Amino acid sequence: MAENTVILTNSKNFSMKEFYEKYGLILILLMISGFFGIINNNFFSLYNIQNIFKQSSINGLIAFGMTFVILLGCIDLTVGSTLALVGYLAGIMLVTLQLPIIIVIPVALAMGTTLGLVNGILVSKIKLQPFIATLITMTIYRGITLIISKGLPIRNINNVSPLMKYINRGEIGKLPISMIIYLIIFGVLWFILGKTVFGKHLYATGGNEEAARLSTVPINKIKMIAYSVSGFLSALAGILYISRYNSIYPNAGQGAELDAIAAVVIGGTSMSGGKGKIFGTLIGALIIGILNNGLNLLGVSSFYQEVIKGLVILLAVVADRKKTK
Repeated sequence: MAENTVILTNSKNFSMKEFYEKYGLILILLMISGFFGIINNNFFSLYNIQNIFKQSSINGLIAFGMTFVILLGCIDLTVGSTLALVGYLAGIMLVTLQLPIIIVIPVALAMGTTLGLVNGILVSKIKLQPFIATLITMTIYRGITLIISKGLPIRNINNVSPLMKYINRGEIGKLPISMIIYLIIFGVLWFILGKTVFGKHLYATGGNEEAARLSTVPINKIKMIAYSVSGFLSALAGILYISRYNSIYPNAGQGAELDAIAAVVIGGTSMSGGKGKIFGTLIGALIIGILNNGLNLLGVSSFYQEVIKGLVILLAVVADRKKTK
């Protein structure tokens, strides 16, 4: 009789654990949304929900790229600097050089990919620690932005490009264009991570790099591709950024690293690498977006918001440590 009780108890605990692993993030998302909805009547307005989606699409794209890197057990501190540098250069091409958008977007995405590849080469070929490598390039990329801009912003970008204005204001079925782009990218990345050889190699490298190398996985190539993906998505986020805000400042993207890491870790991706899903990052980015939006609606100072986000990351990392033990 006692043995049956133990078996039933263990079965119940396993079921609860399984339920939390599958639906815990969604429940947290609903709880946070419900809390802000009760506190502020404007939270669930159509305008505010669209605003959350637009902001989450920018942060989410950066977080998707960060997911690829963190799955390797690495880090990318350059995402905000890449957004600023590529966004500023895109602004110059559009406003100063008056190049057509059909040229500007591919060039901007190619620049972002190249900046990410530089990080990948430093980590894989030069063998620098990811934190040190991307700290160096973060400083360089931000410095280049300041040199080019001379500290001055570029404004009224959308006035010279109807397409940029459409990306910001356009909707399909009340869903902002930026969010549709975001969801399409999510679908592509979900397929890459879950259904391709590259995705399997990425997880294998992050889980046990030495074992992956002995299994003939091209470790260096995987790292360079992952960092290139991060640079590409940061550049795409930069394009959405200048469309949304109709301007670009040299300090754009500062703190984007924090929000991206928070979204990835909250989404359940292990900082030690090898474990995590892009869907978790999608939900994590929405949680961060809702937190930012809800705290703004409540009039909470940005200083306190940084503290709150830091505590959220701490809780997520502690939870990750307990799961991996």
